Amino acid sequence: MGMGNFESSGGGQPLSEINTTPLVDVMLVLLVIFIITAPLMTRAIDLDLPKSDSPTVSSPKDTLNISITAKGEFFLDRKPITRDALRTTLEQAAARSRQTPVHLRAERDTRYEAVVEVMAMANQLGLSQLAFVTDLPVKSR
Repeated sequence: MGMGNFESSGGGQPLSEINTTPLVDVMLVLLVIFIITAPLMTRAIDLDLPKSDSPTVSSPKDTLNISITAKGEFFLDRKPITRDALRTTLEQAAARSRQTPVHLRAERDTRYEAVVEVMAMANQLGLSQLAFVTDLPVKSR
């Protein structure tokens, strides 16, 4: 039965308006469900970065190879570098091209904080091509 006024002034004309309130209610509930579950799905990835059976990929000439030791020391192309110098190098690379690949290699016992620090630096400067470099696992004979 359609919603209408209680006065009978229309002479029995059917109400031809569509009630969209239930549709809006359902859409709002679905929106809330997606808002709640979307962040949970991005955090459900289990990674073990130090080992990989993936094939070796050649890196472009302008790739920045950053290494982090378990003690938190930074290296750029196997040469020691300070945090400030690393930021300056990343800024220069971003100024040349924001598509400059950054390859990040970290020892197994490296604090996650040091890895995130490099990732945050690259992200703040607009360098979006960040890759984690791993070693192939040792196979027994």
